[in-house]
Amino acid sequence: MGHTQAFNTPLEITKVDNEVAITGPDGVAISLTREAAIASAKRLLDAAGVEDDDIYQKPLG
Repeated sequence: MGHTQAFNTPLEITKVDNEVAITGPDGVAISLTREAAIASAKRLLDAAGVEDDDIYQKPLG
């Protein structure tokens, strides 16, 4: 891989049929199953140092 600096552009995420499509800078393009996308999202939050208390959930109702 030729890229050596972190990107400051967020990924674009879309649902396509039964998959989650992820695109981003420098030609990033992958497709994940629902299960893999959920596991990856949890890993991203963990790696970014986000605690469960940091995630706002809108109250129901």
